[in-house]
Amino acid sequence: MQVESHILSPSPEYPLYIAAKRYWLPEFEQNISNPSAQTLVILHSTSFHKETWEPALADLFDLVAASKSGYRSKVPIREAWMIDCPNHGESGALNHRLLKQPQFANFSCEKYAQAAHRFLAVGTDEPQGAGVDFQKRNLIGIGHSLGGNAMLILQLIQPVFGFSNFIIIEPLVSPQGNMQLRGLRQQLVERAQKRRDVWCSREEVAKTFMRPDRSSSAWEHRVLNSFIEYAFYQLPKSNCIALCCSREQEIAMYLDAEGSTKPVEALNKICHTVPIHLILGAKKDFISSEIHQILVDPSSGRCFASLTVMDGVGHLIPQEQPTRLASRIFSILSSIASFSSPPTSSRL
Repeated sequence: MQVESHILSPSPEYPLYIAAKRYWLPEFEQNISNPSAQTLVILHSTSFHKETWEPALADLFDLVAASKSGYRSKVPIREAWMIDCPNHGESGALNHRLLKQPQFANFSCEKYAQAAHRFLAVGTDEPQGAGVDFQKRNLIGIGHSLGGNAMLILQLIQPVFGFSNFIIIEPLVSPQGNMQLRGLRQQLVERAQKRRDVWCSREEVAKTFMRPDRSSSAWEHRVLNSFIEYAFYQLPKSNCIALCCSREQEIAMYLDAEGSTKPVEALNKICHTVPIHLILGAKKDFISSEIHQILVDPSSGRCFASLTVMDGVGHLIPQEQPTRLASRIFSILSSIASFSSPPTSSRL
């Protein structure tokens, strides 16, 4: 899998660094002249980073390569783009001083959506940009948790990018108002307040996060290795490392009241015109079954192109089951490529 890094510097349009990466296989070059070739835009969850998605993407690319019939794959992918939330990952490391300014004390899901919009909008206009006119691409939006919420809010920002499909995994939404998630928010805030944010070394991080009593022990090994590498940055004039997403910034994300309601507004607006594929975990370890039932209730007026419930996993699907997730995404992308609808409901 080929990787190319891009970093947008702060600007009047968006006053923070935005880090992104482009991913592709050499054989995808044959899809350049295919207007229906899929360009994936992928957003991550709170307290993680764009590279969290790399294991699932690598497995997806393997499936795409294996599906080749003759010279062409069953799923014509052009490339994938992953974009950091500006207070997470590589972006968070670049912005760690800027984020201490009062204007960023209440960072939000909408600001992540604005960052993604800024990156897509720059396109070919600036040397630091992606060099891509995303308005001319067949865009498939993929997001997990915070990333799913931000992907939906992105559709409310002008000028709107014409995504042809969305794959939304475990969105942290409140269909009946933000009070639905009040208890969960409090739990997440308390957990973040206790989180250690400075470590002596990555070796110490690895030893701790691999302990059986840690929830991170359930993460797939590639995801854990990615976290150890990309979730921390070297402190200046010190041998220590710190979380790219600070405790204060993580807490701000959890306290963002509109971050769970605005995506529902966007979902209600676009679900009848753009296919939305929803993937949920069968274990209700974050979001209650009641909220999920309300989200997918046909009487709400919302509709989904497909609904998948993955057995044996809860909220952290990309972290714990990247290979199975890649398989489901491949099936969805295959159905999109063949202009046929996937099953309206499935259980994996």
